[in-house]
Amino acid sequence: MTTAKTAGPFVWFDFGGVLSPPLEDLFLRYEQVTGIPADLLKYAIAEVGAEYGLAPLAPIELALLDERAWVGKLHDVLRAKQPGLDLSRSEPDFGRQWFAGHQANSTVRDFAIELAEDGTRVGVLSNNVVEWEPYWHAMIDLDEVLSALIDSCKVGIRKPDPEIFAFAAEQAGVASGQCLLIDDLAENCSAAREAGWQAVQFHDAGQAIAEVREALERWPG
Repeated sequence: MTTAKTAGPFVWFDFGGVLSPPLEDLFLRYEQVTGIPADLLKYAIAEVGAEYGLAPLAPIELALLDERAWVGKLHDVLRAKQPGLDLSRSEPDFGRQWFAGHQANSTVRDFAIELAEDGTRVGVLSNNVVEWEPYWHAMIDLDEVLSALIDSCKVGIRKPDPEIFAFAAEQAGVASGQCLLIDDLAENCSAAREAGWQAVQFHDAGQAIAEVREALERWPG
């Protein structure tokens, strides 16, 4: 059975780096709580990704291993890189610790609500982690306005894989040409455009919102 496609634009919001606080704020806060330097944590994340031949967070964003196993691998890399590093404050429940005390980017969240209230359908298209859902989902608190939510760990595809853009459009019941992605990563924006979407690379809320408004004003029909 083919899903009937509806007309009009569909605006997709990335979570990490768009609806979330700035990623550097998350790394800095985690460093303050655990004592693990941000650069060293990024190195460990990249090394675990490389073990699977994938991008840094891809193994856990594709649910190839669970959160605790992933943290164990991070700790192994950190111990090998810096044997004297104290890891006692780094908990196996990484997501709970990572998101604790943070709030969504209120300006971007308010914009998503505004679009929905004005009749533009909105969704979230995120590379994310199974165990982190309770924290980030509660943070954005957009269930009442979202028309779709596509999460890499649930569908087994992640940005910038072109398949996820086709999948998201199909799930939303729209054509690819009706979709606009707001994402902080250039590679994801490029992949979206190659899939027939429009895309706005997020640098800050004011810039991204202005560019989305301009794109919607030019929208055909």
